[in-house]
Amino acid sequence: MAGYHTRWVRPGAEADDPERIAIREALAFGKALYDRRIALGLTVAELAQRADMAEDEIECIEEGGTAPTVALLRHLAAALDADVRLTSGHDLGSLWFEAHAA
Repeated sequence: MAGYHTRWVRPGAEADDPERIAIREALAFGKALYDRRIALGLTVAELAQRADMAEDEIECIEEGGTAPTVALLRHLAAALDADVRLTSGHDLGSLWFEAHAA
């Protein structure tokens, strides 16, 4: 009587599960925001002020707790003096903020 639970084997996870994709996109969004903020030398409070948002909102995004929407990406890109770049993937590195061309 051997089931997968007795051998500590997890059932396979679907790579295209919409919930998993949403989590990976939120994490990529958070990392991109954090990376650009640090590159600019801004604190969470400074970015929150520039974006007219609460510090808690910025922290929530950076922790991967907020899904990226087009409106939010545009709003934060303006506050970061950057453009938003996307690739076809859903993982870290698939979204980033790039400084405006000089």
